Amino acid sequence: MTETATLTFRDQQVEIPAVVGSENEIGLDLGAAKLRDHSGLVTLDTGFKHTASTQSAITYLDGANGILRYRGYSIEDLADHCSFLEVCYLLLKGELPNAEELDEFRTTLNQHTLLHEDLRQFFKAFPKDAHPMGILSASMAALSTFYQDGDVNDPKAVELDVIRLLAKMPTVAGFAYKRSQGQPFIYPDNKLRYTANFMRMMFSFPTEDWIHDEDICDALDALLILHADHEQNCSTSTVRLVGSGHAPLYACISAGVAALWGSRHGGANQRVLNQLDQIHSEGGNVEKMVQKAKDKNDPFRLMGFGHRVYKNFDPRANILRKKANVVLEKLGIDDPLLDIAVRLEETALKDDYFIERKLFPNVDFYSGIIYRALGIPTDMMTVMFAMGRLSGWIAHWLEMHDQHQPIGRPRQIYTGPNLRQFVPIDQR
Repeated sequence: MTETATLTFRDQQVEIPAVVGSENEIGLDLGAAKLRDHSGLVTLDTGFKHTASTQSAITYLDGANGILRYRGYSIEDLADHCSFLEVCYLLLKGELPNAEELDEFRTTLNQHTLLHEDLRQFFKAFPKDAHPMGILSASMAALSTFYQDGDVNDPKAVELDVIRLLAKMPTVAGFAYKRSQGQPFIYPDNKLRYTANFMRMMFSFPTEDWIHDEDICDALDALLILHADHEQNCSTSTVRLVGSGHAPLYACISAGVAALWGSRHGGANQRVLNQLDQIHSEGGNVEKMVQKAKDKNDPFRLMGFGHRVYKNFDPRANILRKKANVVLEKLGIDDPLLDIAVRLEETALKDDYFIERKLFPNVDFYSGIIYRALGIPTDMMTVMFAMGRLSGWIAHWLEMHDQHQPIGRPRQIYTGPNLRQFVPIDQR
């Protein structure tokens, strides 16, 4: 028997059925209760902090206990044992691939890594100092003009668009970086694994051979896996909302990239590095910065600590902390910013203020450190986030269409003027 909650307001009562998820999460289904139709009432939840916008089988997140799972698999197992393409397959199709399925998936992607040659001219039109996220968002939208055969109601057309996006985003990202450096574009080499191919397009030159490092590629795989999905976050919700209007998939991904760009979302790892640079320029006094962060009268805040959802240690940060140690040791890097980051982490983790408030380093803190160690510029870090999140965005877009969800249309509580008498312009 379905449990219900009773909402009583003035002389009205509305029975609201409860929905129970597979992990015993309970939600009150206002849609099924037709709350507004029956009572004229709507709920107000600014920022959607207490609102579930959908039912989804993709990602489970328990912020109180620091748990993150994709399709039931713990993020720890996936990051330790899978390649990024395996996790893409899992998010898109619901199951991990066997060796044959993975090989077929990889082969299919490799057939679509090249960009249309006319799109190269598109890159050249951007200013040299254009932010790579602006280029990425514009390029994703531009792809819809090169591939106009897409139909959101045609499964085969959708499948081809999905493959194109996964295959071409690393190429777009590599070209965006090369444009910013004034260097020649490097075409993909499909003999290489996904992450190695991307690194080659970023850092190689036509005049020299490219030798990739498996440990570095493994670390990059882990970063992309950890960024692949995170439930109904800002950018994923944006993709779903734009997609609910049956916009082309490319346009939805472009909107997702734009949403991710913000400093409160995907741009957070860029803010971490900028703050480390600030601390370095002011003498590298980590203890002073920790004290400033603790001063409630000081607007200064440490970037990369705490999380909107996790009220425990971010499980992704636990994984990246180990990966960061491997990368730094492997590369033998002597970077003052990385040294400051290590000292900042050690100081904060021993401080009662941070411990009591559960302000632990989050995924943005460690991802920024690793990206810097790999030589990826600060303004490219959010692009890396987008490369990882792409598969999650697509998975949610597909799920939304499979469920035939209606167009998203939130309500509001109007707080403007009441009816006013119109005054002609010559009398104002």
